[in-house]
Amino acid sequence: MYEPTIGLEIHAELRTSTKMFCNSKNDPDEPKPNANICPVCMAHPGVLPTINKEAVRHVLRVGLAVQGELADYSEFDRKNYFYPDLPKAYQLSQYEFPLVTGGEINGVQLTRIHLEEDTARSSHTSDDNNSLVDFNRGGVPLMELVTEPVVHSAEEAVRFARELQLLLRTLEASHANMEKGEMRVEANISVAKNKGKLGTKVEVKNLNSFKSVERAIKFELQRQTKLLEEGKKVVQETRGWDENKGVTFSQRVKEEAADYRYFPEPDLPKLRLSEVPEFDRATLEKTLPMLPAQKREHLQSQYRLGAEDVEVYVLDPKLAEFFEAVAGELTDTEGADKKIKLASNYIINNLLALRDELDHHVTDNIDPASFAEIVSLVYEGEVSSNGAVELIASIAKVFDKGKTIRELAEERGLLQQNDEGALLDVVEKVIESNPGPVSEYKSGKEQALQFLVGQGMKESRGRANPAKLKELIVRELA
Repeated sequence: MYEPTIGLEIHAELRTSTKMFCNSKNDPDEPKPNANICPVCMAHPGVLPTINKEAVRHVLRVGLAVQGELADYSEFDRKNYFYPDLPKAYQLSQYEFPLVTGGEINGVQLTRIHLEEDTARSSHTSDDNNSLVDFNRGGVPLMELVTEPVVHSAEEAVRFARELQLLLRTLEASHANMEKGEMRVEANISVAKNKGKLGTKVEVKNLNSFKSVERAIKFELQRQTKLLEEGKKVVQETRGWDENKGVTFSQRVKEEAADYRYFPEPDLPKLRLSEVPEFDRATLEKTLPMLPAQKREHLQSQYRLGAEDVEVYVLDPKLAEFFEAVAGELTDTEGADKKIKLASNYIINNLLALRDELDHHVTDNIDPASFAEIVSLVYEGEVSSNGAVELIASIAKVFDKGKTIRELAEERGLLQQNDEGALLDVVEKVIESNPGPVSEYKSGKEQALQFLVGQGMKESRGRANPAKLKELIVRELA
C-alpha cells in the first residue's frame, strides 16, 4: 500500500489598480497586447521599482483570515532565472522573510504566504515556429500560498483550493477566476510505501481548473505508484498537464532554491510593518468581513438550515443577504421557523432556477418583504406551491411596484379558495358525479380519495385549497 503526500502552491493575482512595482494599470481584461506596460515593468535600464501598498495589505488581510503570523520585518528578493516572459531575467519575490507564516484553511496547515510579481503571458503561433509575449500581465501583484505536505488525496486538494478561492473572493483580494489564470494551482506530489515517509517529490505546474487539479493529481499518483511497483525510481522533476490526453509530461528537472540564486532586492526598502499605520493588526481586523467558516456557522445556528442550503448562500453573498432580509421579515410572525425554511426552499429551488433567463442577479428586482408575503400566503394555504413559483417568477422578471403580492395573486387567479361553503358545493358535485370512486374509498381504497380530490380541483378550476378539499370530502363520506 502506497501512501500519497501532496503539498500545494497556489498563485492568485491580486485586485489592485496598478501593478506590483510600477504605475502601469492592472487590468486582466485588457484585450490589446502590451497596452499596460512602462519602463519599470519592461525592465529598462536605470528604472526603480516601488512597492504597491494595497497589494501588501491584501496579503496581510488574507494572513489574518487564515490565522497566520504576520511578519514585522519583510523584504523582497531577486529570484533569478531566464525565460522570455521575464524581462529582467529575475522575478521580484520573497524568500527568507515572507509576509505571513503558518495558518490553516479547511484543516490544511499552511507554510507561508508571500508576495511577488507575475510573469508576462506567452503564446505560440499556429505553425509553432514563433512565440508571442504579452507583457500586460507582467508585474501584476501575485500572492503565493504554500501548504505543508499534509494533503493525502486529489479530492482533499480540490476542497482546499475551492475554499481558498472562496476566501479570496470574500476578502475581495482577488477575483481568483481559474479560467482567466487569476488563480493557478501547482501540486507537489509523492508516494511512499511506508506511512509517514515522504517519497520523491514531483511538481505538476499551472493547473487552471478544479477538474484539472483532481485529474492531474490522480494520474500522477497512479504513475508514481506504477513505477515503484515495477522497481523503478521516481525522478524529481517539474511536469506539465495535458488536458486533452489526461496525462502529465516531463518539462524539466526540478530546481532547488540554490538554483535561483536568491538575494535581497537592493532597489526596494526593507519593510518594517509595525511602522505603517494601515498595517496595524487591529486596524486590519476591523476590515475583515464575515469569513466563509463564520458564515456557515451563523446560518446553521441562526436558521437551522441544511448544509447544502448553507453552501449556496456562502458561495453567493448577495443571495445570502437577500435570504437574511426575507428571514427578518418572517422572524416575528406565527410559524416563523417553518416559514423561514420554506423561504429558503423557494429561493434555492425556484428563484435560482431563473438565473439563465435574467440579465441581472435574481434578487435585483425583488423586495424581501414581497417575497416574505408570498411565503406567508403559501404557509397559510392561500396560494399553492405552483402559484408561489408563478409569483416569484413574475416579481423576479418585472415587478409592478404599484401592486401588492395579494393583488398580483388575485389578478392571476392564484388565490386558493378556502371558503367552506363554496367548497362544500364542489364536494357535493364530485360525490354525486363519481359513485364508483366513492364506493371504492368507502371500501378502504385510499387511492380513490386522491382521485376525488383531483376531480374537485378540476371542478374548482384549480382554485380550491387541496388540503381543505380533502378534509371536506373525508368529512362528507364519513
